[in-house]
Amino acid sequence: MKSTYLNLFALGFFLIILSSCKKEEGMDIYLAIGQSNMAGRATIPSDLSAPLDGVYLFTGEGWEPARNPLNIYSSIRKDSSMQRLSPAYGFARKIRSLSHRDIGLVVNAKGGSSIHEWMPGTPFFDEIVKRAKKAEESGTLKGVIWHQGESDVREADQYLELMKTLIVELRNALDQKDLPFVAGQVSEAKVERKDFNKMILELPNEVPFTGVVPSFGSTTFDSTHFDSPSQVLLGERYADQMRLLLQ
Repeated sequence: MKSTYLNLFALGFFLIILSSCKKEEGMDIYLAIGQSNMAGRATIPSDLSAPLDGVYLFTGEGWEPARNPLNIYSSIRKDSSMQRLSPAYGFARKIRSLSHRDIGLVVNAKGGSSIHEWMPGTPFFDEIVKRAKKAEESGTLKGVIWHQGESDVREADQYLELMKTLIVELRNALDQKDLPFVAGQVSEAKVERKDFNKMILELPNEVPFTGVVPSFGSTTFDSTHFDSPSQVLLGERYADQMRLLLQ
């Protein structure tokens, strides 16, 4: 009888270990990159503080259950105290509910960064490629969500060409010429951003397999950074756009 109990205990322990390993294999992996709104500056409500079911966050070496703040393991971020609620949260939660597959998030954003800091050959570009390739050991890279532009509204006439280069070269570096890429509009709380938002809507006409998330109906707490409800809303819009591209 004692031997039977020991065998059952060993079997149970083995199944737990096996289950733990399986969650890190065969995941759908998404990159979340950009500047402060992707890093997240909004307050984390208490009801959004628990780990997301079926969603795992890349630490740089492995995976852990994803919980806010999601940019905490960014290799390029600002101080840890500045990392809060990101649209990656609403994105991952909704896309998980739509696909019913385990999701892996690679979140690597930095507040205040311009698009020039993300171009091919820069440390930011090299870092996201390195992290994406490491993460792919645990699953399949499915797409990229990008929120950046507040630092570049004065160069909106150049932005689209830079975006085209960034997307094409990122796809080449990751060996996925059709990798879905979804960009987001910035807040129009400042009137000078309206031209930028109009321009970014042209991205799908310029680059195949891309989408744009509109910012209408969103609000900020400082004219730049989206508040908590808006971050969740934008994240869900990212998920909707990504699903359209994946289909």
